[in-house]
Amino acid sequence: MRQSKRLAVVLVCLLASGTTAYYQAQSVPAMTTTVNAFLASLSSAQRNQATFEFSDEERLNWHFIPRVRNGLPLKEMEPYQRQLAQGMLVSGLSQSGYIKATTIMSLEKVLYELEGGRRTRDPQDYYFSVFGTPSDTGTWAWRVEGHHLSVNFSIDDGKVAASTPSFFGANPAEVKEGPLKGLRPLGREEDLGRELLAALDSDQRQSVMIAPEAPDDILMRPEQSEPEPPKGVAAADMTPDQREMLFNIVREYTSNMSPEEAAKAVETIREAGVDQIHFAWAGSNMRGEGHYYRVQGPTFIIEYDNIQNSANHIHSVWRDLTNDFGADLLSMHYKASHRRAE
Repeated sequence: MRQSKRLAVVLVCLLASGTTAYYQAQSVPAMTTTVNAFLASLSSAQRNQATFEFSDEERLNWHFIPRVRNGLPLKEMEPYQRQLAQGMLVSGLSQSGYIKATTIMSLEKVLYELEGGRRTRDPQDYYFSVFGTPSDTGTWAWRVEGHHLSVNFSIDDGKVAASTPSFFGANPAEVKEGPLKGLRPLGREEDLGRELLAALDSDQRQSVMIAPEAPDDILMRPEQSEPEPPKGVAAADMTPDQREMLFNIVREYTSNMSPEEAAKAVETIREAGVDQIHFAWAGSNMRGEGHYYRVQGPTFIIEYDNIQNSANHIHSVWRDLTNDFGADLLSMHYKASHRRAE
């Protein structure tokens, strides 16, 4: 245990340097090293709590609401273990994505104060889970999840096979008072959607409005894997400037991941056909009133909803319609395990 702690402290020091170069040099080997260092720092009881078989159904059991979760929460870790756990987020997210994720966690304290302590809100109530054995060649996965945050990575043969579902939420969406007044963790998600809506002409505006009221939540909830047919205005019917605004929304969501994974996601979207990407809006176009938008292409869907708490409570999600959780990894994993058994 002493050697594991020494390794943990060394890695904590490296992570604490916070250099931009670290974010630019992300790779599966770096991710594997980080996750294994976290696991090595745990007691046997903690490790049993944090780890699962890759085939365990828990790997697909994601959500963004406050609820009882499986995994090891920050609140049950030693300080140096928490630093290593945060390093897992660093290994998978971009610098901006990491800032969003940790800011979302910190909002639990703001929410606790806003609610007068009536409900349990805890910035350390975020759970870290590892599925399978982390390695540069095998099949494994990891998740960080709690209220308004679900980050999922699936790895196979030295590559990130999937980085979705990816959920980022914020309550409050904008802090209205106190020392953090003006903080908007998902401000660009809202502003970029409004920018495109404002740029549409009257005919396009008619097509893009799919409902007078925003839905009470995103439609692609965790139990939902099939989206509605695309609605709204297609990129094929937009001007070049409007198409660029549309793609700025896509870039904002993909940029939560490492630059390498963001580039892969954008390439996949382009190959599937940019012209087929649709933008849809529901609800009000006025700030402070309930609104919703959806960006949907052949291979992905983005949803953003802001209607709760007087339209100051954002839910946003990025789903890969063909590859959430690395869709075919489980069957490949079983085949590989069977070959080894032979």
